[in-house]
Amino acid sequence: MSEASVQSVVRARNVSRTYGTRKALDDVSFDIEAGRIVGLIGPNGAGKTTALKAILGLTGFDGDLSVLGLDPRTQRTQLMEQVCFIADVAVLPRWLRVKEAVEFVAGVHPRFSREKCAAFLARTKLTPGMRVREMSKGMVAQLHLALVMAIDARLLVLDEPTLGLDILYRKSFYESLLSDYFDENKTIIVTTHQVEEVEHILTDLVFIREGRIALAATMDEIGERYAEVMVNPDKAPSARALNPLNERQIFGKSIFLFDGADRTRLAELGELHKPSIADLFVATMKGTYA
Repeated sequence: MSEASVQSVVRARNVSRTYGTRKALDDVSFDIEAGRIVGLIGPNGAGKTTALKAILGLTGFDGDLSVLGLDPRTQRTQLMEQVCFIADVAVLPRWLRVKEAVEFVAGVHPRFSREKCAAFLARTKLTPGMRVREMSKGMVAQLHLALVMAIDARLLVLDEPTLGLDILYRKSFYESLLSDYFDENKTIIVTTHQVEEVEHILTDLVFIREGRIALAATMDEIGERYAEVMVNPDKAPSARALNPLNERQIFGKSIFLFDGADRTRLAELGELHKPSIADLFVATMKGTYA
């Protein structure tokens, strides 16, 4: 993540939100620039949903938060004309017909295009009179996606969008999002527990833990900063002496994760790899699930 920028779509400075005695957000600061796809990743109760609610103007907070140059507390109506929020694309009212869903979104969102929606629906088996209860979960996701992609929003917020979908529809959802929707004028924030499925589309990564930002970096920075090395048992003590973030065992060998270590020195110990988001997440959140 960059420092303050005129291009920042989201600019948070010392943002906090307290529920009773629990701090859901604890003095959080970060920037999200235009044309980025940001993964907001954290365990349950870490503050992800509260952060999204603050961005969308759905909850109060202390500190400074600007979204598309607007204050979500006082300018939410203007903000939501440029924002699209989706949680769980596999859920819509069972009585709803396709044409009714299109009419509803057209009536509430000023940046919705019936033409774009119709073009996307034409690539599916959905018909205007079909009800949600007649559809498979995958078809519901297709309808939801058609509605989303017909909205020319500057900021798209996705909260666990593919929950309950099988792997084929999850893959199709993200591919459609990339190829048919995303461009340099749009910004996407996505939260998910299936981090391995969004890894290839993300430009930036934010880990949140117990209301605080544990990591905020671009994917390029992560590739430069973190490294995994697989070592034989005889070299494990040397690897441990370099203060790894994490150690795990596989097939009788040890895999160590390092932050900012000398690559030349690591290469002498064993085979170097770029860590997956999932492995980086486990190492960063160590102790959270105790």
